[in-house]
Amino acid sequence: MTKEHFGTSHVPLSPAVRAGDFVFVSGQVPMVDGKVVPGGIAAETRAVMENVKRCLAMAGAGMEDVVKTTVWLRDRDDFPAFNAAYAEFFLVNPPARSTAESRLMIDIAVEIEAIAYKPL
Repeated sequence: MTKEHFGTSHVPLSPAVRAGDFVFVSGQVPMVDGKVVPGGIAAETRAVMENVKRCLAMAGAGMEDVVKTTVWLRDRDDFPAFNAAYAEFFLVNPPARSTAESRLMIDIAVEIEAIAYKPL
């Protein structure tokens, strides 16, 4: 099986990797143009999901192809607002999801990684 890497070379990871029919999206954060999106957990979640969507598109997949996400929240009390914003991106047949409270590497409220299945 071959692997195809998508994204930039200036960071020590690939934002997306296609391995056969699967696309793995690295943990995405709520940053646009190098700055954290303001506005709280809902705004951050939407920005993260848009970043996930862009990574998937680079690999020829879309949100409808996502089968699993892993979510890290800085504060479990943000879960209801996070969940409402997240649900906007999966109106039918949402993927399996794990969600955990975690201390994140930078000062953000949410990080999300995704796995998609999109046959070549």
